[in-house]
Amino acid sequence: MAQRLKTYYQETVVPRLMQEFGYTNVHQVPKLVKITVNRGLGEAAQNAKALESSLQEISLITGQRPVVTRAKKAIAGFKIRKGMPVGMMVTLRGDRMYSFLERLIHLALPRIRDFRGISPKSFDGRGNYSLGLKEQLIFPEIEYDKIDKIRGMDIAIITTARTDREGLALLKALGMPFREN
Repeated sequence: MAQRLKTYYQETVVPRLMQEFGYTNVHQVPKLVKITVNRGLGEAAQNAKALESSLQEISLITGQRPVVTRAKKAIAGFKIRKGMPVGMMVTLRGDRMYSFLERLIHLALPRIRDFRGISPKSFDGRGNYSLGLKEQLIFPEIEYDKIDKIRGMDIAIITTARTDREGLALLKALGMPFREN
């Protein structure tokens, strides 16, 4: 499945972007570098079961085991000591990245309630895109009966694009459903 989006990028997206931006070399065309999926888990400090079920969900969704992120310093107000688990993240590259992006675009995003497209304003000025999801149920791998709590996640798509315009053109060409202003 990952090969389909990768092949589409090489055969269709690259020539289209070369023509649109007037690139002279194939290597000037922006491409995907990595996708990071991140989930903060404040309650993991008190609840070890929340951490375990979250690890399970993220590995199901991404096809890769997440790394547990730990607190760098103690914060008494949040009842957090140094070294306690506070979240998890996964960095996807290569085929896993393409297959995750394809599932995100074609299966998960259309399943969001009242979905009218994602905001084209979430670029960082360097052609990278970030979006937050409010619930994990939009992914078909997650069964409603097996989850203990609805939790969201942040997804960052890192590209080699130098401007937001190039990044937007790349993601639009790959089929990302952006909202029209």
